[in-house]
Amino acid sequence: MTAPQDIPYARGLHRLTEHTHAWLVPDGTWGWSNAGLVTGDGEALLVDTLFDLAMTREMLAGLEGLTRDHPIRTVVNTHANGDHWFGNELVGDAEIIASAPTAEEMPANGPALILGMLDQPGAIGRFARHIFEPFDFTDITPTVATRTFDDTLELSVGGTAVQLFNLGPAHTAGDSVVFVPSERVLYAGDLLFIGGTPIAWAGPISHWIEACDRMIALEPEFVVPGHGPVIPADGILQVRDYLEYVRDEAAVRYEKGMSPEDTMRDISLDRFDSLDEKGRIAQNVLAVYYELDPTFERVDTREVFRRIASLEGYSD
Repeated sequence: MTAPQDIPYARGLHRLTEHTHAWLVPDGTWGWSNAGLVTGDGEALLVDTLFDLAMTREMLAGLEGLTRDHPIRTVVNTHANGDHWFGNELVGDAEIIASAPTAEEMPANGPALILGMLDQPGAIGRFARHIFEPFDFTDITPTVATRTFDDTLELSVGGTAVQLFNLGPAHTAGDSVVFVPSERVLYAGDLLFIGGTPIAWAGPISHWIEACDRMIALEPEFVVPGHGPVIPADGILQVRDYLEYVRDEAAVRYEKGMSPEDTMRDISLDRFDSLDEKGRIAQNVLAVYYELDPTFERVDTREVFRRIASLEGYSD
């Protein structure tokens, strides 16, 4: 039987179990995200679309060997970041499901947000162009969820039972996972970055840690992260350990009265220094400060990108 560690981290379609597949897109950094397909009798459920239309068309073409006999009737968007739903228009005939918080966030997280970042002067624009220029956002018609749920939703995909759990807020305001209990397969969305740095756009980080524990409690055998290779359940600990470390280190500095900018530069990443996108600690420190003091002044997205860019070596 195939084990998670036997699934190569290579671009394209990978069979996990009888009714579950992953579409993997290395290298897993900004925008290079994964998707999934669950099949049943005469139909399929797609977990997420990709960051632009070309990538999503490539994926749909790669899935045709399965979807010819199992057409996609349902799409689940795990959260509101564009690399998990900007391709929705290409499966617009399907029912598109997202948690209620995700559906609420989608309109403000469309292509215009990223196009605005690309036009920014200085370090922000240069960094945004570095991470986003491989993608084409110009002709996307934002296509949002047509059905929502609050905490849990159970579906039957042609007789294959599928469970949806909203475990957010954490990475975003709503972070859904898709679990196929009969085959112990979990599609985790961006609650899991494997080989990359998690980023808590919404937080609180303590809730994200709880979400990791809830995923582990499902006892999955195959876990498909939003970014990175397929892992066994104990791989979830990689993300939980990072979150706990940053939470604890930032809290110590908060108590000393250090600013978030000083804190983000002062924390030694130690065993997490090899992760990609280390600059994301800028937002993660803010998430800790917001949790410790809900009245702490919020920093807008452009300023967060400026701080991340600075940590990644981009300066004005």
